[in-house]
Amino acid sequence: MTKLPEHVAVNRGYWDGVADEWVASGERSWGRNDPTWGIWGVPDSEVTLLLADMTGMRAIELGCGTGYVSGWMARRGATPVTGVDNSERQLATAARLAAQHGVDLELIHGNAERVDKPDGSYDFAVSEYGASIWADPYKWIPEAHRLLAPGGELSFLGSHPLAIVCSPVDGSLPITRTLERPYFGLHTLDWRDAVDEPGGIEFALPISEWVQLFHRTGFDIVDYVEVRAPADATDDRFTVSAAWAREFPSEQIWRLRKRA
Repeated sequence: MTKLPEHVAVNRGYWDGVADEWVASGERSWGRNDPTWGIWGVPDSEVTLLLADMTGMRAIELGCGTGYVSGWMARRGATPVTGVDNSERQLATAARLAAQHGVDLELIHGNAERVDKPDGSYDFAVSEYGASIWADPYKWIPEAHRLLAPGGELSFLGSHPLAIVCSPVDGSLPITRTLERPYFGLHTLDWRDAVDEPGGIEFALPISEWVQLFHRTGFDIVDYVEVRAPADATDDRFTVSAAWAREFPSEQIWRLRKRA
């Protein structure tokens, strides 16, 4: 058996360990007809990762968790729909909820940096807090490009680099209004020994490095959105306070197209 890269093994153990904590939110998301996105639940009418009509599109979710985004793609007409996730226990929830909602998904237990599918297998790829933060961008972005047919699209949502540089290095919460770490050189974020809420190994890049990576890989940028908390948000979400995220972008959305 091939040895898993350290971050893949660490994140597999972490997500298997917390899978039960995500069942209820997965059930709620599967029950929605209209998607909401990111930690603030921004309505699909304001920001979206998916095409409105995906009829007949071959689609893959990279880091699908409980599978609700894959379910939304299927409801928009995508077929077949594949979900890949590093956590076997998360996939068990995805399989149960897909069956409960009568949605046909192909679920693969694996690493989004290396998917066992032929080149050009999909027309659309998406990641919402999946591969977008838990996989090495220098590996999963080229892999997404390989999986897409010419003209295929990739959409993903994850943490904004400004939120990362305002996150205390020791992992204490919440994030601050102070620059806590260098912006240049962002890549690996190891939260295993975090003071508050220890986690796994995440990844982030400066915006310019994302752009350079996309161009080298063969993607054109279709759109870029910096996500803010809604004006009526009052509670904190994960590491971010609503007050902070109304003034600064806590998340980012990239929409890309593979060059023909």
